[in-house]
Amino acid sequence: MFRVDADTLEAYLGFDPIRKIDLQKLDRLVRESAPRLKRYFHQGTPAGEPGMRFKMIGYGKSHYLAKSGQQVEWPVVGVALQKHYISVYLSISKDGADLVQSYAGELGECRVGRNNFSFVGFDDLNLATVSALLAEADQIFTRPS
Repeated sequence: MFRVDADTLEAYLGFDPIRKIDLQKLDRLVRESAPRLKRYFHQGTPAGEPGMRFKMIGYGKSHYLAKSGQQVEWPVVGVALQKHYISVYLSISKDGADLVQSYAGELGECRVGRNNFSFVGFDDLNLATVSALLAEADQIFTRPS
């Protein structure tokens, strides 16, 4: 299993020297496109508690209710180094569907899941579309209720 051995945001950004530039470019794109989602280092969920265990860069904090009934903190937008990809997770929905799905097929050379997409290199992305996705996530999450 691929594991990022980092305990700070700076260590995470520099963990993989080969993909460091791509990760920095994506970080800049997220911060420019979704400026109201505050960046932080997401430690992952501790063992024995519900939620995902892996570390990532988080932008904005949200919560969801686990099957156990516990509130779990999760990034609005999360960026994670995977063994062969960089993955972007979005915990935003629109009209009852995961927001990523409304952009599927337009994000560039990526693998698209229900609420995420993964790519090999930053140049594989359609930057205008990814930026629009992130900006819409920012707008939906920070919209007054």
